[in-house]
Amino acid sequence: MSEPTVTTGRLLLRPFRPSDLEPFAALNADPLVVEWLASALTRAESDTLAERCNEELRREGWGRWAVEAVGVAPFVGLVGLHRVGPRLPCTHSVEVGWRLSPEHWGRGYASEAAGAALHFGFTGCGLDEIVSFTAATNVRSQTVMTRIGMVRDTGADFDHPTLPEGSPLRRHVLYRAHRSQAARTVG
Repeated sequence: MSEPTVTTGRLLLRPFRPSDLEPFAALNADPLVVEWLASALTRAESDTLAERCNEELRREGWGRWAVEAVGVAPFVGLVGLHRVGPRLPCTHSVEVGWRLSPEHWGRGYASEAAGAALHFGFTGCGLDEIVSFTAATNVRSQTVMTRIGMVRDTGADFDHPTLPEGSPLRRHVLYRAHRSQAARTVG
């Protein structure tokens, strides 16, 4: 299967290129980004993640893309769809997620790209539901989830099993979007 791309008015969601690896590693080590992750990634871990993203795009026909702000910046971050791992309560779901370089925050790129990924998942891939989750304290990401039409499922909030007791990131909130909402909320 080929690696799909998605375009919006300002962005290109595409497979990772070799030229993305250095800025992606910088993003994955940036303290402002890592604040919401379990830990920073080494350069090797970041490169491996980029390759796994491209493999997922080829295998699934959807996945996590490198994001390019056309005419502005060749790489601003990662956005896309990913199967939730088996250790989480929402296992077997597909999640939409994002990770952008802080210098590109506040421009609406996360909402634009994540909304396009949702739309692609529903209309291009036939997914029925897409979830998103983050630490309960990550208000910025929750704002993006709301902007793209996702609805919080308070009954599905959970403690992240890979984070230790007492971690301020352990409690996670879960948002959902359904294909039936896609025409009204995404695109």
